[in-house]
Amino acid sequence: MQAKKIWAMYWSATGTTKTVVTAVAGKMADKLGLPLEEYDFTLPAARQGAPDFGPADVVVFGTPTYAGRVPNVLLKYLATVKGNGAAAVPVVTFGNRAFDDSLIELRDILADNGFRPFAAAAFACEHSFSTTLAAGRPDADDLALAAQFAEQAAARVPALDADTPVIAVPGRAKADRDYYQPRDRAGNSIDIRKVKPKTNDQCDNCGICAAVCPMGSIDLQDVRQFTGICIKCGACIKKCPRGAKYYDDPGYLYHKTELEEGYKRRAEVKLFI
Repeated sequence: MQAKKIWAMYWSATGTTKTVVTAVAGKMADKLGLPLEEYDFTLPAARQGAPDFGPADVVVFGTPTYAGRVPNVLLKYLATVKGNGAAAVPVVTFGNRAFDDSLIELRDILADNGFRPFAAAAFACEHSFSTTLAAGRPDADDLALAAQFAEQAAARVPALDADTPVIAVPGRAKADRDYYQPRDRAGNSIDIRKVKPKTNDQCDNCGICAAVCPMGSIDLQDVRQFTGICIKCGACIKKCPRGAKYYDDPGYLYHKTELEEGYKRRAEVKLFI
């Protein structure tokens, strides 16, 4: 393959997926002596289009894991992103629990859309619900692994061709994939899909939360009001300079605590090359 450009393309509400994807893509670009370009489709306006990829492009493509899958709110947009023969490195991040079927799902989406996935990775990152679950990740050790992975992936690029097999990754067949369902200790389902954050008196209506909401769901004129869905991505909470956004829903708080107490171990980065 005569590659001409490396791309970092990602959806990253709190910045961790961006950190991983740009680290991998940047190292690949350095190793191959190629230009690097980013496409961040986190905000709604960016999901009105996509780069015009072609066979000379290598795309490091990243999304987080939500409920063990690629975030379902992205599926309609992802179906419009065409590879046109571009090589691809699917990368998912996950909040220290597990990536379940997200990586195989992203790989399949890219392959079905005309990309050629030849390497893949899953990185544990700080959970969107928490500041203690995988706190500070990706950290220096994770980024060292990202650099190692990027060098290995870059070394494969010159030999890529139309016959290069799609990278094998763990996960279930499409028909068998379902979403992770939070449950209490008695096995009862916890449904937090309609839960939305509250706003305390520290809020000065600066509008940052509205500006960073990936769904465009917070009213810019009155940030206490929602005009659309909340996907619990954590952007408005983690990026508020006054700590004014918070959740008080009992089910959400129970699930958050269960995750923090049940997944204290350091989840491993998984690389497929």
